[in-house]
Amino acid sequence: LLILHAPPGPDDLTPEFRVFLRPADGRYQCNGIADGQVQLRRLLADYRTLYDELEETYQKAHTSEELFRLLESVAPAGRSAGNMRDALQAAREYVKEDTLLIAMRDEAYEVARNFEILLGDVRSALDFRIARNAEMQAAKSAEMALAQHKLNVLAAITFPLMAIATLLGMNLAHGFESAPPIVFYLVFALGLIVGLAVKSWVTNGEKKNG
Repeated sequence: LLILHAPPGPDDLTPEFRVFLRPADGRYQCNGIADGQVQLRRLLADYRTLYDELEETYQKAHTSEELFRLLESVAPAGRSAGNMRDALQAAREYVKEDTLLIAMRDEAYEVARNFEILLGDVRSALDFRIARNAEMQAAKSAEMALAQHKLNVLAAITFPLMAIATLLGMNLAHGFESAPPIVFYLVFALGLIVGLAVKSWVTNGEKKNG
């Protein structure tokens, strides 16, 4: 008596059972119907089809979310395939002369091994993406900390001067009151150049890290 599981789907909460009975005459039955050999071969074929679909999905997965959803499908399929392999091996030990069990056991070993390899590949790819994202986040945090430090330096330099000028209300004669308008534009251009230089200094560390 063999009780096997059909390939699990992503939303299957309860497994679908396939009950195989081998009477003394060797004619297998599946769920009480005398087509056990055909159904057993079809069950292995369903597992191979599921593996091919999951393998194709793995090749197309590019994000951590896609890999995680794939992992939710590969893990139960791999467990089910492994249990089927063990059950067929136990049946093979009971009926050693049954060539069908030998063939199905060997095929189940191959299917289960394929699922194990795919599961390892998905986990490795997911771990790599998680580690890469963590490294990128750490680099971004370092860039932000460097930029914040430079801004703090600028604030430490300019804040006392601005505070003193505000308290004393300095409106000093500078000699430019009657200067031609070109002087205003020169001062404006100089201030713009200084501002761009400060901006470049603040963002220079980010560009180097990038």
